[in-house]
Amino acid sequence: MTLIPTLQTERLTLRAPQQGDYPALAEFYASERSHFVGGPQTHAQTWRTLAAEIGHWHLRGYGRWAVEETATGAFCGMVGPWCPEGWPEPEIAYDLMGGFEGKGYATEAATAALDFVFNTLNWKTAISFVAPENHASAALARRLGAQQEGTFDLGKLGTVNIFRHPKEARI
Repeated sequence: MTLIPTLQTERLTLRAPQQGDYPALAEFYASERSHFVGGPQTHAQTWRTLAAEIGHWHLRGYGRWAVEETATGAFCGMVGPWCPEGWPEPEIAYDLMGGFEGKGYATEAATAALDFVFNTLNWKTAISFVAPENHASAALARRLGAQQEGTFDLGKLGTVNIFRHPKEARI
């Protein structure tokens, strides 16, 4: 069983996903806000999504963290390395729950995730998949130092842009 590390940033705690995150995830995945990441979906599908997030850590040895505001304990989203079956290589994926955008939380959490994969897992690179219409996600990838390098067909999610995060950009 993989021990899921906890990461701290200035304002956020990145911790293991847990059952208590389900209500906020169910609300997110039931909304149109989730359409770039496979939603909307039913509550039963969201339960499976949460189980996949937790299981990914045990199958791959890494995964996405639940992100919470340290000061309030509020669940903000999911951020971290992700590589389910069918992905060509690991990505840094990020989803924020409604009401937490515009605060820099995605940048702060994704920066911590990138530092972890480059410095702890010794990755040389990572990607982020971004739907062509998801301008906010593309802007975040660029803020993180990524450059667009092509496209990939993610099946149900359609053709997405690939943004490359090279380790050298973080040094």
